[in-house]
Amino acid sequence: MSTSLTRLDLTEIFCDVDDFYRAFEASADAWLALPYDGQAKAYRSRLSISEVMTIIIIFHGSGYRTFKDFYTCHVLPHWQEAFPDLVSYTRFVELVPSSVMALAGYLQTTFGKLTGISFIDATSIEVCHPNRAHSHRVLKLQSGWGKSSVKWYFGLKLHLIINDCGELLAAALTPSNTDERVPVPQMAQQLTGKLFGDKGYVSQALFEKLYEQGLELIYKRCKNMTNQLMKLIDKVLLYQFHICVTCIMGVARC
Repeated sequence: MSTSLTRLDLTEIFCDVDDFYRAFEASADAWLALPYDGQAKAYRSRLSISEVMTIIIIFHGSGYRTFKDFYTCHVLPHWQEAFPDLVSYTRFVELVPSSVMALAGYLQTTFGKLTGISFIDATSIEVCHPNRAHSHRVLKLQSGWGKSSVKWYFGLKLHLIINDCGELLAAALTPSNTDERVPVPQMAQQLTGKLFGDKGYVSQALFEKLYEQGLELIYKRCKNMTNQLMKLIDKVLLYQFHICVTCIMGVARC
């Protein structure tokens, strides 16, 4: 498979994840332990949560289209030495839910630094084919019908804020029928400086609310809006917004 999945990358990621989880473990055990056969005692897998997290994280940068292909074609044949206690694909899928809270916590530790220049955008995430939406159960309560630039879909909407270095600053998931402006105030609570977005964030009320927080919202104006003077640097950064966010969203969707 991909030569990018080197042993050095694997070792570095695992050490970072394991260091985080060791600090997280005291409180995580109470939340992540899953009851087995209705008993209070949790069933412990021979594969640690740190190892589960590492495999999940590397998958998203592996280039494989599906996790099943990644696990069966790369992890099982080539990573037995790195993970001596590897389990079957079916068993690993059962272990994934036990790592979700730890993964969410680990995500918080990877956020970049505030630079005063931020970009925000949202992208669609389909949870199933539209023809199967009526029978979908896994994310039925969290999903909704939404319309992307090309089609209708059933799923979620991923909202991301990045800085001018391409580092992640905030993330949120909402049903796809949620207005893009709704999660912005909460996501931008710690931000200052300037926040650049597209036409989907046009709102005087949102502008005023963020301005009170010390954050200036700058967006591309619609054709029916009156022109306003804009600083040259803001125009340049607004153009850079489309380049940065297109690349970041492409990676996030993968």
